[in-house]
Amino acid sequence: MIKVKGFEKQISQQNALSAIRKKLVGKTLNYKEIFSIMDQIAKQRLGEVLTTYFAASGYTQGFTNQELYFLTKAMIETGEKLHFKGIVADKHSIGGVPGNRTTLIVVPIIAAAGFLIPKSSSRAITTSGTADDMEILAPVILPKEKILKIVKKIKACIVWGGNFNIAPADDLIINVEKELMFESFDKIILSIMAKKVAFGANHVVIDLPYGQTLKVTHLKDAEILKNKFEYIAKKFNIKIRVLIHRTDEPVGRGIGPILETKDALKVLEQTPDKPLDLEIRSLTLAGNLLELCLKDSGQKLQGSVRENFGDCIGWATKILQDGSALKKMKEIIFEQGGNPNINSNKLIPGEFTYKFNAEKNCVIKDIDSKNLTLLVKALGAPLQKGSGVFLDKKEGEKVEKGETLCTLYSENVYNLRNGKKTIQEFPIFSFY
Repeated sequence: MIKVKGFEKQISQQNALSAIRKKLVGKTLNYKEIFSIMDQIAKQRLGEVLTTYFAASGYTQGFTNQELYFLTKAMIETGEKLHFKGIVADKHSIGGVPGNRTTLIVVPIIAAAGFLIPKSSSRAITTSGTADDMEILAPVILPKEKILKIVKKIKACIVWGGNFNIAPADDLIINVEKELMFESFDKIILSIMAKKVAFGANHVVIDLPYGQTLKVTHLKDAEILKNKFEYIAKKFNIKIRVLIHRTDEPVGRGIGPILETKDALKVLEQTPDKPLDLEIRSLTLAGNLLELCLKDSGQKLQGSVRENFGDCIGWATKILQDGSALKKMKEIIFEQGGNPNINSNKLIPGEFTYKFNAEKNCVIKDIDSKNLTLLVKALGAPLQKGSGVFLDKKEGEKVEKGETLCTLYSENVYNLRNGKKTIQEFPIFSFY
């Protein structure tokens, strides 16, 4: 019997390897072949080298819509799933925009409105992911039973899905992509939609930014992605809204786990120095997600929203401004095992700092997101939670000679030295 099991294991590995070779030369895979790859990755039988070959095949060859559906289905089927009743909301950004920590604002708004929003977030591929940031406020590695209990009690959670086998192949593929700092467009769709389906979501808003230094650089590529998201969503009976928008600079001013979380809390706390661009983007996402959910809600609630708030962005704005979202976020933090009394003033970045000052009078023209990502990684993020960059100046702002353009933070001298060197070799600012 042991020999039979060993033989079956060897056959499964060979099937996966054969499928990877087939994809590397540009051929189309069927569901059986795709399942064999996802199954072997999920069981950690391929190793990093072969997993990287598969990731590279998707980056160079791409997948048909049917292959993408098969990949999503296989990734879901090789892991666990959560089941909830009724409307289950979710949102996701495709990433690539430094500081875009809208999840920490959108989730409590949606939950405060009365809808379920169990949020499974990823670790960083580049500078920081939502799970990396939320971990500053509360544990994100929780057992399945605990998550179900929290969502039942307060309608929301913000956790890392990799802990309890939700689409396990995804996090293993992410680990091999980190070193090269890339994701294929198809892998972005696969990663997002597999976790949405596995977490039981049926009403989803996707934040799809494009810009010169982002993952998606052209509008036509963003539209292709949008169509693929809609195709996969339809296959799984998910109501989806994909929001495409031009993005030319980071969102907020803090880049790196603590600095990003600090920005998000400022928005929830409605402090005078809150980052307005982060607030506006969060309200846009929340408003659109509420609108999707409201369409499948009762007439009484629909009428109440129209009468009291005008539209769903007005509803989201009210929830944020009256403190309901902050109260809900504190509930989430408490239920996940964090300190609900935390506030933005208590989040202190790394002790080793460097102010990068302007050499002449100028106006900020552009901020290069790719170079900013390299800088933040050089400073030690995301493993060093306190490492990162605070943008003292952003696009369109006037700067006088000697004024600080940005402040570098790190948790040790070595990484700060790397950061100083990186910002000289890979400038993040261009000027008028």
